[in-house]
Amino acid sequence: MTTLIHRPAGIGHPYAASADQRVPVRPNVGSPVSLGVVVEDAPADVTVTCEWDDGEQVTTFAAAPGSVSPADAAALAGGDGHLAAAQAGQLAADGAWHATSPDLDAGRRYRYRFTADGVSTEWFEVSAGTWTSTAPAGARGVTVGGVPADEHPLVVPGSVEWWTDEDGARRVRFAFRLAESEHVVGFGERFDAVDQRGKRLDAVVFEQYKSQGATGRTYMPMPFAHVVGGSGWGFHVRTSRRTWYDVAASSPDLLVVETALGDDAALDVGVYAGSPTEVLKAFGDEVGRAEELPSWVLGLWASGNEWNTQQLVMDQMDAHRDLDVPVSVVVIEAWSDEEGITIFRDARYETNADGAPHAASDFTYPADGAWPDPKGMIDELHSRGIKVVLWQIPLLKTEHDLGPDVPHEAQVLADGRAMVAAGHAVREEDGSPYHNRGWWFPQSLMADLSTPEGREWWTARRQYLVGELDVDGFKTDGGEHAWGDELRYADGRRGDEGNNLYPVHYARAFGDLLRANGKAPVTFSRAGFTGSQAHGLHWAGDENSTWEAFRWSMNAGITASACGIVYWGWDLAGFSGPVPGSELYLRGVAAATFSPVMQYHSEFNHHQRPLRDRTPWYVAETNDDPEVVDVFRAYAQLRERLVPYLAEQARHSIETGAPLMRGLFVDHPHDENVWAHTDEFQLGDDLLVHPVTEEGATTWTTYLPAGEWVDAWTGRPATGKAHGSGVLVTRDVPRDVIPVYVRTSAWEGLAAVFAQ
Repeated sequence: MTTLIHRPAGIGHPYAASADQRVPVRPNVGSPVSLGVVVEDAPADVTVTCEWDDGEQVTTFAAAPGSVSPADAAALAGGDGHLAAAQAGQLAADGAWHATSPDLDAGRRYRYRFTADGVSTEWFEVSAGTWTSTAPAGARGVTVGGVPADEHPLVVPGSVEWWTDEDGARRVRFAFRLAESEHVVGFGERFDAVDQRGKRLDAVVFEQYKSQGATGRTYMPMPFAHVVGGSGWGFHVRTSRRTWYDVAASSPDLLVVETALGDDAALDVGVYAGSPTEVLKAFGDEVGRAEELPSWVLGLWASGNEWNTQQLVMDQMDAHRDLDVPVSVVVIEAWSDEEGITIFRDARYETNADGAPHAASDFTYPADGAWPDPKGMIDELHSRGIKVVLWQIPLLKTEHDLGPDVPHEAQVLADGRAMVAAGHAVREEDGSPYHNRGWWFPQSLMADLSTPEGREWWTARRQYLVGELDVDGFKTDGGEHAWGDELRYADGRRGDEGNNLYPVHYARAFGDLLRANGKAPVTFSRAGFTGSQAHGLHWAGDENSTWEAFRWSMNAGITASACGIVYWGWDLAGFSGPVPGSELYLRGVAAATFSPVMQYHSEFNHHQRPLRDRTPWYVAETNDDPEVVDVFRAYAQLRERLVPYLAEQARHSIETGAPLMRGLFVDHPHDENVWAHTDEFQLGDDLLVHPVTEEGATTWTTYLPAGEWVDAWTGRPATGKAHGSGVLVTRDVPRDVIPVYVRTSAWEGLAAVFAQ
């Protein structure tokens, strides 16, 4: 039987339209709207029509075969990694048709439906909207800094405008005035640039698989930014709905803020005055700040997606020991069945048909299985001083239909039924369970972690991992799967305001599990939003092993830190694609040594050779370059010596608001020269770091702002060409050297760290 599928908002992808979507979802007065429908199981000669009711007459016109646009295809495509095929599958649009409406008038509601082969969709309503300076009836309005927006001295008078259609106000916008000397930094983790002046961007949690710097998209946005270089201030748009920013891109002296609205048509914006550190402290006081974590998180983290057996994990840790390369944390990603992410692969157990949690004693492990003795492995790693972090994702890889005909023997299916029955699954608008619309783990059930009850239900199935097996933390991957404004959460929020908060709840859930077992809340997340500051560690997500991606990752660290993320890292030299060359790898190693979190990681490649492992010995083997191991060892040992300084500076950062990984603008907001050197950063109060991010570089010029500095590698005072209030220093940079300068007053205490 012919089936017609039309969803006005499509799959909810924030950057692309699906074949069954209305474009735009909310059209403007005077413009037509494109209407998409997918027709399934229809005769080959089917005719598809659209009935259009303008309130006075009904017009019927033919639809035409359609397809996904090139722009949308680009938005959905994923590149060359192991997940590329999954992303490409999302482009399929078999049976796609579309029709174009007449131009829409103001003040009128329209209805439309599709018909094919004697079958019709329901009627859908749409009205057109426009921007107006008149606040709609019942709107609570916009307040900035506690006063009506038009009364605030930073807001351009008369700039508040509302986008309204027949259902009321849907968006509001206003403009801050920007002085010529002011630069804008923030909006969460940003890969494309540190200074966002001259750019257009938005804040919506999104999984852009690689090349984030080319798209402007990010896993961890925040509606917060610093305005640096003038009087010093910052702002926070107090909403979890999507926001958009025109940062002097259209008008050179205006920063336009636009946001989606709820039914109350209200928006509150916080404004903080002072230096970047003062602004960040005020922001942290409001939204939460990092919790000090144990010093072991500041050592080397090691992982690889293909370390998917106990033997492989122990082989890699043995290699670290035998080569005298210290390691503090092993992240085991491919440990589970990757269905429910609660049970070690190959474990034998009885299914709990009611979805009840298991205890450690419920499992046995075959001697010839992938994980013959998980507890023994963890105990052995602990005896070597290595902590164990397990990978997670907040999804259940169930069948799409969880009805009575689904087999009951699989634990993941029993868990899915129990989760839905208990009300702990994210729901569609009609109350049915939401199934992941993205390309990774498609159609999986998604845990609703918006309430304490939902978080406790989800983590109870992992309790034995912490309380009995003694796992030390969790890599809370994949917090970006909630698509659709219409979704429903147990805390009462719709998707439009709940989706961005999902990764915050997710990390909190696992942090609470660890605390309840007397452990530090060590979570390692790539997605986040306002509030993520208070939950664990973060890394920059998936990226290629290229010089360009290296530069983007450094931007990401500086901007995430400027928004209050203290413990931040990246997959050094990238995790995706062929093994990097020695030069890129060693430059990445050096930069990661002087980042808040130092870690290497690599993607899954089906164990095909050449492998994609990023261990130093495999990189050395691939490049026929044994010196790679020697250089890595030296930096890993230096990192161990650096841990006490990092721990002290992390504590100071949490207390004061000063970023641990801080762009030079933080301590020197009125030095215009720092904006030509946004690739430099301080690591705490006393180290200035300048990663070498250009292939083939033999010398590297660093700007040292006002103060006295010592070259960390020579112990000699850094001298150079006077440049404004600072100096430009050029030094040789063989591939095993990264320019690092130490504040002279701190050199006595730090000299031993750099002793070779």
